[in-house]
Amino acid sequence: MKQVVQNLRSGKVELRDVPTPSVGRMEVLVRTQASLISAGTERMMMEFAGKSLVGKAKERPDLASKVINKMQRDGVVDTLSSVFARLEEPMPLGYSAAGEVIGVGAGVAHEFAIGDRVAVAGAGQANHAEVNAVPRNLCVKLPEGVAYSQGCYATLASIALHGVRNADVKLGDRVLVVGLGLVGQLVAQLAAAAGARVAAVDPNLERCMLARQGGAQWAVGPSALAEGWKQFTDGRGFDAILICAATDSDGPIEQAAEWARDRATVILVGKVGTRFPYATYMKKELTVRVSRSYGPGRYDPAFEVQGMSYPVGFVPWTERENLGEVVRLMGCGKLKVDLLTTHTFKLEEALKGYELIAKGLPCLGVILAYQEPGTRGTKEPKAAAAPKIEGKVGVSLLGVGGYARSVMLPRLAKMANVELRGVVSKGGLSSAHVAAKYDVGFAVSDADAIWKDKGTDAVMIMTRHNAHAAQAIQALSAGKHVWVEKPLALTMDDIAKVEKAANASGKALMVGFNRRFSPALVPLKDKLSAVSGPKQVLVRVNAGRLEDGGWQQSDEGGGRLLGEVCHFTDLCVWLLGSQEPGSQVAKAVLESVHAVQGAGQDDYVITLRFSDGSVGTVFYSSEGDASQAKERVEVFGGGAIGVMDNYMSTTWAVNGRKRCLYKKPMWRGQEKGQSEALVAWVGAMQESGEIPSVAELCESSRVTLWAAESIETGETVRVNS
Repeated sequence: MKQVVQNLRSGKVELRDVPTPSVGRMEVLVRTQASLISAGTERMMMEFAGKSLVGKAKERPDLASKVINKMQRDGVVDTLSSVFARLEEPMPLGYSAAGEVIGVGAGVAHEFAIGDRVAVAGAGQANHAEVNAVPRNLCVKLPEGVAYSQGCYATLASIALHGVRNADVKLGDRVLVVGLGLVGQLVAQLAAAAGARVAAVDPNLERCMLARQGGAQWAVGPSALAEGWKQFTDGRGFDAILICAATDSDGPIEQAAEWARDRATVILVGKVGTRFPYATYMKKELTVRVSRSYGPGRYDPAFEVQGMSYPVGFVPWTERENLGEVVRLMGCGKLKVDLLTTHTFKLEEALKGYELIAKGLPCLGVILAYQEPGTRGTKEPKAAAAPKIEGKVGVSLLGVGGYARSVMLPRLAKMANVELRGVVSKGGLSSAHVAAKYDVGFAVSDADAIWKDKGTDAVMIMTRHNAHAAQAIQALSAGKHVWVEKPLALTMDDIAKVEKAANASGKALMVGFNRRFSPALVPLKDKLSAVSGPKQVLVRVNAGRLEDGGWQQSDEGGGRLLGEVCHFTDLCVWLLGSQEPGSQVAKAVLESVHAVQGAGQDDYVITLRFSDGSVGTVFYSSEGDASQAKERVEVFGGGAIGVMDNYMSTTWAVNGRKRCLYKKPMWRGQEKGQSEALVAWVGAMQESGEIPSVAELCESSRVTLWAAESIETGETVRVNS
């Protein structure tokens, strides 16, 4: 299918052929018939993307600060690799569309059926693409008589409606709308439909005339407003002022103080400067409110992605209800969006629409129209690779998120004995981008292509955590070697199922516990293995906080204890419990796990006790300073102390002398063992490398689940090994 995307590094807008997305459990698959280019929002995105790296840093100093902190912590090479991988990833454009349902996911079949006409919303969901997979709470049915060219306005109309709701507009209120772009026009129409006496101001007098056609009683330029606002409001001032302009200037919010009546409400619908005159706002006791996009539910993954509902008694107007209401108003003629359409382009001519916006030419509502299915003439990217290259291991990737793109794929691409066969991503866009960049054989949105591809010897599973176990079992059952990015599974039952499938298949199973392969830690392991008697290991992790609502903290991720702390419990198990090949050192067996959780977002102290008296402790904190080193490992035993500092250096001190075991220049970045782990995994398939046994990987994977049990019960978990 075809999709409009933007390169974040160059700002270039492109029309690409990408795989058609697959439909998820709480989603509907929609064949797009019309989508709306939001001139204001998408122009800002184009301007930002078109800036240099320095310009981007000035525009987003918060992101620049994070990059600098990462450079100080992880090194220049690793940081730039992550930044450029993010900037090179094509960004889908569009967030307001309408079309026909062509697929229904489990969980929404009672609400939607194939053939339903719908309006859809959401950045990254309602894209300028021929087919979109959209969550249920961002999709509503179109009433009879509402055309697709009208329904594609629903998202922007919902933004306007939520602004009007925040202003608490009542019958007879004097309402001022500042800025008459698309959203401002819709705000004016909705406020008028609510029974308000609407005034509007914009320097563009043609837009003022359009606002009057939509229901505004008075729409004028700034000078006319200055002269006549008192007369329009009978000298009292406006009851509500909705600022829909897009400017860095503080002018709109400063002037609003003059126009507002005592104790009026000022609503920020657009992005404007926010330094307001305190004295005036205080004396009039004005209320300032920032309107949250489409309404309640916006930015809440539980609502938007998982499809949950809010109690109607507390939240009667969610973003989904707002979407439904605006299309109803279109159907009964109270919302006249046809007035706002100035240009319509075929999807194949989408770049003309963006050129129009980029050059600042007169336009307002710019619609992309899509051809009927039989006449679209789109090309799907290759769904099958060429015959396999002899002597190489064919590897396909299931999931190509940020970690896969910035860390694993560049390493795989450099391995002479690996052929990249295929990539799968649910949305299709990421897989198409990766396939083009690394000359991968095929790019699809459905994993069946990987299971069926005879040239795929091995599958790397890098999807969200709750999918790992089932996908690993499916890959093993299909006769593929498997790499599962940590964690292996989120339940004991699933670990047991994967272990059984791996043993039955005879294939190489690897979990992404790369720390045990790190060049910074291997010499520490060698030294520790030669020490007799009990040993102690302390792993300190300065993890930093995650943004609230991220998928890692949801059911998909299982939380950071299961999803990330497993790296460090595995490190303790490897350092203290496993036996080196050929070594005469007795194997220490893990006997118990005790864990406590701190008061912060993600703070854990986990103690592992082994049969020989050794103790491993993981101190994991989310409350530290992000500019400081993330990981530090200290080992003690036999009168010696070893220290690994953030994968930059490793030292061993004994008898008053300190030796350097490993040192890496700061600018070159860290070596956390990913390359070495991949070499070992591929080597194991070719019988030239060694990886941990299935039993060891599964046992190590159970440790964080025992830690979770310990936190829940407050008791030490005794491990029967």
